[in-house]
Amino acid sequence: MPPGAASMPSVIIPRKTVNVLRKLLDEVTGDVELALSDTRIQFHAGPILLTSKLIDGTFPEYDRVIPRDNDKVLRVGKKDFAEAVGRVSAISSERSRPVKLSLARDLLVLSASSPEQGTATEELDGERVKYDAGPLEIGFQARYLNDITDQIGEQVEFRFADGSAPTVVQDAADASALYVLMPMRV
Repeated sequence: MPPGAASMPSVIIPRKTVNVLRKLLDEVTGDVELALSDTRIQFHAGPILLTSKLIDGTFPEYDRVIPRDNDKVLRVGKKDFAEAVGRVSAISSERSRPVKLSLARDLLVLSASSPEQGTATEELDGERVKYDAGPLEIGFQARYLNDITDQIGEQVEFRFADGSAPTVVQDAADASALYVLMPMRV
C-alpha cells in the first residue's frame, strides 16, 4: 500500500464504479489520488475526477467459504484448457452451458451435451495434464471456467475434494489470486 493508506477504513465500491475506473485509468498515467467520506469515494487522476457512492455494510467473511482440504490436484496448460472448453461448450445452446471434467491419472476428458446437437468430447493428456489422484467427475459452467482462465497465466491449477464440493482454482505459478468455483450437476 502507498504511504498513508494503512489507516484507511475498509469500504465496498460498486462494481460499476470499478469497471468505469479501470477504463479511465487506461487513458491516464501517474498517481491516483483517493478521497473518502462516510458515504462517498472520489478518484482523481490527471484531468479525471470520478465520484461514487459507497455500498453500505461490511464485506462478508469470504475466507470462511474457501475450501482448505482439497487434495486432488490437476495442472493443465491454460491455452489448451481454455480452447478445449470453448470447443466442447459450443455444442450447447443453453445459457449455463455445463462442461463435465472427467479425470484419471494424467488424463482430462472434457464433454458437453445438448438434446438438439448431441455430444462433444475432447481429451487432454500426456505433457499437457498432470493429475495423480483417483478418478473424478465434476461439472462447471463453461462461462465461469473461461472467466477464470482469462485471469490466469500459463498453467491452471485446480484443487478438488470430490465431484460435488467447491473447487479452488489458481495460477500454478502465482498463488496470490484464488478462485472458488461451485460445481454443477451434469
